[in-house]
Amino acid sequence: MEAVPHSPVETRLTVTSPEQMRALGLKLAKLLRAGDLVMLSGELGAGKTTLTRGLGEGLGVRGAVTSPTFVIARVHPSLGDGPPLVHVDAYRLGGGLDEMEDLDLDVSLPDSVIVVEWGEGKVEELTDDRLHVQIHRAVGDTTDEVRHVTLTPLGERWAAADLGVLTA
Repeated sequence: MEAVPHSPVETRLTVTSPEQMRALGLKLAKLLRAGDLVMLSGELGAGKTTLTRGLGEGLGVRGAVTSPTFVIARVHPSLGDGPPLVHVDAYRLGGGLDEMEDLDLDVSLPDSVIVVEWGEGKVEELTDDRLHVQIHRAVGDTTDEVRHVTLTPLGERWAAADLGVLTA
């Protein structure tokens, strides 16, 4: 994993394999706590679920972390004393938090780490404090494993977080 120069607010990384994406999730999990919202965006196949798999391992949750595309959301309870992981795939949902209300994310948020794939324009109303992770990959007919990851911390919760530990 290689750090790339960035603005003071964003942290940018280059990831060159699925194993490194999972490892990034493991490192990021150490920064997470109950009440955190992580929004993931990126093209199909960018590595959003692979990153979330690493988060789940790092948080020590039960169950295999797989894409929740057809079930919309999966809850992975903690195997220890940490928070559960709520993994949401908002791809098939329309716009706005109203359509997501049935998921009760606002109720789950204080006690859980919520990771939402494809959440832009849908879950921002949950909290001002969130971490937005954008994963960019080459599109088209390519086997290129390189991903450019941009982490943008938003709100007071993330203002003091040291995302630099992710580049180590």
